[in-house]
Amino acid sequence: MGDGTDEQGGGSQQPDDEPGGTRSRKRKGKQRPFWKELPLLIVIALVLAVLIKTFLLQAFSIPSDSMQNTLQPGDRVLVDKLTPWFGSQPERGEVVVFRDPSNWLQGEPTPAPNAVQNVLGTIGLMPAAGEKDLIKRVIAVGGDTVECRKDGPVIVNGKALNEPYIFPGDTPCNDKPFGPLRVPEGTIWVMGDHRQDSADSRWHMNDPKTHGFVPVKDVVGRAVVVGWPVTRWATLPIPETFSQPGLGAPIDVGITSDARPGSAP
Repeated sequence: MGDGTDEQGGGSQQPDDEPGGTRSRKRKGKQRPFWKELPLLIVIALVLAVLIKTFLLQAFSIPSDSMQNTLQPGDRVLVDKLTPWFGSQPERGEVVVFRDPSNWLQGEPTPAPNAVQNVLGTIGLMPAAGEKDLIKRVIAVGGDTVECRKDGPVIVNGKALNEPYIFPGDTPCNDKPFGPLRVPEGTIWVMGDHRQDSADSRWHMNDPKTHGFVPVKDVVGRAVVVGWPVTRWATLPIPETFSQPGLGAPIDVGITSDARPGSAP
């Protein structure tokens, strides 16, 4: 007759809390194979990409010559979308991307995206095909007075700008002089670096909605770096001319912020 050694703990069965216990081995379980983890990893990567595009950085493609030689057609720039969430406003000298404020791109062709472009554009891994955004340099901000006479420089708050970034052979504004104009609060005045090939604020002064001024709410963000092609990798700093003393002090030229620009001299 047996004496019940299992009940008394005298057998060979190991307690559950011992490292080699059967139940401990079951609790550890088997490691899932990589191919089963892959779909979850892809979903996480896509979610992160969408969050980055929405709140941090987004890629945009340069479609035209209007920002040469700073930017070339086909360049991919990365746009900072984070700082505006913390109240940052566009500053003079920045290169910014903004949504079309009032059919500025009317008549411009928009390439039809394929399925791959739609997906990659949605998650921000490449510029979204079909988006109608513009990219220009901020010359003046709300409250500033800006003007440019024929054969003269652009003048902001009485200070002449030295603009080495202008396309070689271009003039600051001979094709479309303007001002003086007072930039309304909450808007910016933008111009392309390729002045004689840029339909910028000057060319929309008679627009009944914007009068050439871009609402700050339409600014997507600041272009901070040329990311592609790698041979053109470069940062996009604010030129020194926008740091000259006194530039940020608006002057009174007898023009109210709601003045409507007319024919430039």
